[in-house]
Amino acid sequence: MKDLKKFSDEELFHACIEGSESSFEELYNRYWYKLYTEAIRRIRKAELAEEIVQDLFTSIWLNRKKIQIHSSVAAYLFTSVRYLVISSLQKEIVRKNYREFYKGHFKDFDNSTEKRIAFNELQDQIENHVRLLPDRCRYIYELSRKEFKSNKEIADLLGISEKTVENQLTKALSRLKVAMKLYSFHLLLLYYLC
Repeated sequence: MKDLKKFSDEELFHACIEGSESSFEELYNRYWYKLYTEAIRRIRKAELAEEIVQDLFTSIWLNRKKIQIHSSVAAYLFTSVRYLVISSLQKEIVRKNYREFYKGHFKDFDNSTEKRIAFNELQDQIENHVRLLPDRCRYIYELSRKEFKSNKEIADLLGISEKTVENQLTKALSRLKVAMKLYSFHLLLLYYLC
């Protein structure tokens, strides 16, 4: 087995394109903390910074065959994190403005029943999409999210590495995120068309 620590970033990325999970894991381990530090320095929220870096690596793995790097892998990663931070900040501004608008215009509107119905529908949608996950991925997701087990506990229980657990959770969450975006889009369409 090759010592991936001796590979350059570019060699690792090329191996990722070919589908090498171990090369992706090495690249992930090499850059995760550096990218997290860069994100948290700019956004100042640990959880959001972690989510940004996770989203970046998920996107890289899912789109690895389409990505074309014209500079170094490091420059690509750091530039991507900066763009994701900017995008996140812009979304937060929009959400804040919406909340302010909503508070100002709908103070007296009680929609607790509608909220409960919408919440139940959302839960049903999530459950439906969880059922569509591959068996192993679904099982790891359910251990994490329903039984509240840590990645280490899941890894010990299943006899796999924590990194495998993390990769499976990343896969599950990215699929659910895409499904929920589509669900939200359909709700908006129905709202505006009805």
